[in-house]
Amino acid sequence: MQTEVFKALSHPLRREVLAILRSGPKSAGDLAAAFDVAWPTVSRHLSVLKDADLVTTERSGSSIIYHANLSVVEDVVGLLIGMLGKSPAGGRSVERLKGEVP
Repeated sequence: MQTEVFKALSHPLRREVLAILRSGPKSAGDLAAAFDVAWPTVSRHLSVLKDADLVTTERSGSSIIYHANLSVVEDVVGLLIGMLGKSPAGGRSVERLKGEVP
């Protein structure tokens, strides 16, 4: 799942979709109108976000409404913080490693 999430976040349009959805749910049409690209392009990006569980959908009449899935975003942020919080070289600090280099 992590690979799918990072792949989904790698494209600027998909990141912008998530930023738009932070303000609340939007229809597919509203999301498409926010971008100067063809509808099939937006649709494909929405599909990638859905496959990565970064968005959820619900049907409202003939419209599909998209919601940001904040729990997955929180998991990714936690993963990144955990990765950044780990010190390199088996727990030795970078400062100590600098002192070890002749």
